[in-house]
Amino acid sequence: MQFFSSAQEATAIIQSNDNVFIHTASAAPLELIQGMMSHAHHLHSVNLFHLHTEGIAPYALPEFQNTFKINALFVGGNVRKAIQSGRGSYIPVFLSEAPLLFKRNIINLDIALITVSPPDKHGYCSLGVSVDTTKAAIRNANIVIAQINQYMPRTHGDGIIHISEIDRIIEHNEPLKEMLVKPPNEVQMEIGRHVAGLVEDRATLQMGIGAIPNAVLACLDNHKDLGIHTEMFSDGVFPLVERGVITNKYKKKHAGKMLATFLAGSQKLYDFVDDNPMVTMAEADYVNSTAVIKKNPKVTAINSAIEIDLTGQVCADSIGSKIYSGVGGQMDFIRGASLSEGGKPIIALPSTTRNGTSRIVSQLKMGAGVVTTRAHIHYVVTEYGVAYLFGKSLKDRAKALIKIAHPDHREALEKMAFELNMVG
Repeated sequence: MQFFSSAQEATAIIQSNDNVFIHTASAAPLELIQGMMSHAHHLHSVNLFHLHTEGIAPYALPEFQNTFKINALFVGGNVRKAIQSGRGSYIPVFLSEAPLLFKRNIINLDIALITVSPPDKHGYCSLGVSVDTTKAAIRNANIVIAQINQYMPRTHGDGIIHISEIDRIIEHNEPLKEMLVKPPNEVQMEIGRHVAGLVEDRATLQMGIGAIPNAVLACLDNHKDLGIHTEMFSDGVFPLVERGVITNKYKKKHAGKMLATFLAGSQKLYDFVDDNPMVTMAEADYVNSTAVIKKNPKVTAINSAIEIDLTGQVCADSIGSKIYSGVGGQMDFIRGASLSEGGKPIIALPSTTRNGTSRIVSQLKMGAGVVTTRAHIHYVVTEYGVAYLFGKSLKDRAKALIKIAHPDHREALEKMAFELNMVG
């Protein structure tokens, strides 16, 4: 353990061809990233591994394409252009299996760049808002470089690391990046109402960040004793916690507690989870384990999609062949919910894109990836209603999906379905 006065000094140990991990989402150590960039002029082929990160990603700029090689386990907006242009690449992986890449030495890390809370009186720091793959990366890496940040909340669960496990340390305080979501529009609220109609009292919820999850949460005021077991949650849960709708009382795993693997939202969220025993943070291979998820009753998994074809194939990670995000935890929870007693796996999406193109299509775009297969799909929800596909034939699925497509596109979808022998 060695303290350094600057990020530039602490990251000077990074060498060409090193494998470097960067902490996830709002936990990305922005000062250490800047320190690493200060050495870019004499580095080449440094392999960067990370899930999506918030804040700066200067290593993704075109001028550094020979210096840094991005290997994203999930693609965020700050590296999306680099991935799509070929300056970086995407590693398809379920979030439940992402930590195994490090635990099983499939990827061997030279350096891990992380953010931690200040140590407590016993010398223990917290990984705060991101445990996910980070704990496994720390154990795998030869050298751990940490930015101690007083703004990182101390969270309960797996994200505890003793300061002696850190090799190089800087102290740099800066507020965590906030992920703020616009209020849901009327289409999103209508989707929220349809989904809320599927949620039963005492259900265990999984949902992410965004307008549709927030719309669903806004429609759950009259529900009772809901629980949270999710890969991540955001600000939308606060009103339900404050009103006693979310109690976690009837969960079989971690009863009384909200379980997640990373968090992203406003400063209010970060303040809420700080030293809050109601919130437990755990590694992604546990939180997203189908075997763990299914033990909870009435798991209701609410996920979205880029497009869905008339057989029920869901594309959620790419627009055609262009990678947009990643596999993430969608399939982990779709499968976990389907195996849960009374569980409901739900795909919720607007019927059209912003430019009016139908998201329900006869066939996925050329090169599109299938994240949720037609065999795993159960519920599909748009602003026009709910289609239940489980146990239905391909022809019956096509009819059900056309009914919840935008009216402007139903005739064209029916015609294409007839030409492809999907109906009739």
